[in-house]
Amino acid sequence: MSGSNRLAGLKARPKDTTVEEVRRVDEVGEARGFLDRTPRKKPGRKPSPRTYQLHPKVFPEVGEAIAAEAERMGITQGQLIEQMWGLYDAQNKSRNLDDLSSPEPPPH
Repeated sequence: MSGSNRLAGLKARPKDTTVEEVRRVDEVGEARGFLDRTPRKKPGRKPSPRTYQLHPKVFPEVGEAIAAEAERMGITQGQLIEQMWGLYDAQNKSRNLDDLSSPEPPPH
């Protein structure tokens, strides 16, 4: 490099950022075919509320049956397990309510 700086004489000037000036610049840009490219929403995939992960070890035939049933229903294996848990939980809650109405306490 030669030591001379051709850009040294340039001075920074602040841009006019009044609301009226920004509106005018936007109108001119749109008239010439420039479109607003600011993202309308956050790009990418929405995060899933399902954040807990299970890694069960099951017999191959059980895993294949779960995968096939989830595929047949058009849902994920995790959604199928959620449905199975819902049925199990509902059955046990009704069973627990029956236990509360019985006169004998459960054995310890």
